[in-house]
Amino acid sequence: MKFISWNVNGLRACVGKGFSDFFEQADADFFCLQETKLQEGQIQLDLPGRVQYWNYAQKKGYSGTAIFAKEPPISVTYGVGVEHLDTEGRLITLEYPNFYLVTCYTPNAQQGLARIDHRLEWDEAFRNHLKALDAHKSVIVCGDLNVAHQEIDLKNPASNRGSAGFSDEERESFGKLLDAGFTDSFRFLHPDATGMYSWWSYRFNARANNAGWRIDYFLVSNRIAHKITATPIHSQVFGSDHCPVELDIEL
Repeated sequence: MKFISWNVNGLRACVGKGFSDFFEQADADFFCLQETKLQEGQIQLDLPGRVQYWNYAQKKGYSGTAIFAKEPPISVTYGVGVEHLDTEGRLITLEYPNFYLVTCYTPNAQQGLARIDHRLEWDEAFRNHLKALDAHKSVIVCGDLNVAHQEIDLKNPASNRGSAGFSDEERESFGKLLDAGFTDSFRFLHPDATGMYSWWSYRFNARANNAGWRIDYFLVSNRIAHKITATPIHSQVFGSDHCPVELDIEL
């Protein structure tokens, strides 16, 4: 099975920058989006053979997630189940006979870690949600998790230490998620790979210089990690400040 995850940083803009070409080329079983920046009815995507699930933020032009799937799920739920955390359209869960699929757009801690308390509260609720799912069947979770876990996950760790996405608090929180029974699929296959990033700032020619961060992930329940076959990062695909990431797994 092939899974794609992409923070499109505004789907309407991305559609004008080649989204459909990559979508058709990828032909994934599941195509997950983050940061759609849409309200219901603001875009009509003709995706034959796909069922579409959307979670919208209450705030216009902000956040938002979506999943396009070849097969309809048994059930679909939205959010982490905590009312005040579920106003920004950040999470969708699809249930299938043998697994759950979750896509997530984790809140950014913001400059100066202004939103770190909210971020860590989200992380705890997200972790609890995944643990509850994992108690029933295996989980595949993807998305922009807004953290570079290890120093090899960003180009300039020294100068970014303590910044949003590379603070000690966020990195420790991500470690707790892995310790709860989940495997970082890319690191499972490529434990020491460097220079492999999924997000680049629009400033300072960051993408041209590959001065990036790996903050987009596929995590899987530990018990299915051995089924992972490939984890490409599609850095050659433009249209957003993030590139798509992929999971191929034999389920």
